[in-house]
Amino acid sequence: MYKIVRKEVLNPQVKLFEIEAPYVARKAEPGQFIILRIDEEGERVPFTIADYDREKGTVTIIFQEVGATTIRLGQMNEGDCLADFAGPLGIASHFEDVKRAAVIGGGLGVAIAYPQAKKLHGMGVAVDFIAGFRNKDIIILEKEMAAVSDRLFITTDDGSNGTKGFVSDILKKLLEEGNKYDVVIAIGPPIMMKVVSEITRPYGIKTIVSLNPIMIDGTGMCGGCRVTVGGKTRFACVDGPDFDGHQVDFDELIRRLSMYKKDEQASIERHKCRLEGRTNA
Repeated sequence: MYKIVRKEVLNPQVKLFEIEAPYVARKAEPGQFIILRIDEEGERVPFTIADYDREKGTVTIIFQEVGATTIRLGQMNEGDCLADFAGPLGIASHFEDVKRAAVIGGGLGVAIAYPQAKKLHGMGVAVDFIAGFRNKDIIILEKEMAAVSDRLFITTDDGSNGTKGFVSDILKKLLEEGNKYDVVIAIGPPIMMKVVSEITRPYGIKTIVSLNPIMIDGTGMCGGCRVTVGGKTRFACVDGPDFDGHQVDFDELIRRLSMYKKDEQASIERHKCRLEGRTNA
């Protein structure tokens, strides 16, 4: 069993859990993920490792309550235990010969971009962190991002905090001003990663994206997480989740991510019915 040792509400829908998982913490690296189950009958759900503490033996995950399992997970509290917490899975991010980087996070993608920036900052790399949110009420990890970056830019769609606009607007402006980067890391909604990749393409800047397709077993056996990269089929769980943004077929990824929206909504409704003791007619 894996105990929740810390729970923090980052905004009404986003929670942070620090989980007691010493074997995972011992090997965890930025870019990797875990798969957990709440109980023996629960579904397997992947979560990116947002942070880890090898001395304490803990791993941090940050998640948004968007489906039946994450809603149920968000209702758990400190002292509660998870049945399974498997990892670290996936290939860790590698940064060679990087002196300056732009790390970009969109929405909850900030939680995945943060450990990348933290790793680079710890290596002595100059980091520009660009984070985008819909509005000021859902901004997360602002202090943490500032601590691992040389410059932090925050955008909001409605202009309620920071610059009004999108992360891609900031990146485009920085590049047009003559800023040079050895690597750009973009993590967030597929459309955002696609736009960022197209912005960096003419500059020839290495662009890394982290993909989150449908994933079940995390070992490459089910094939659910397949993506097309450079015209070839790859599996995000074993070949990624990091990929060359200039090679990813984002249109296919977006189509596949939308396939089960109706099923997800039906699952949420069934969960609400059970909580309220209603019969789902």
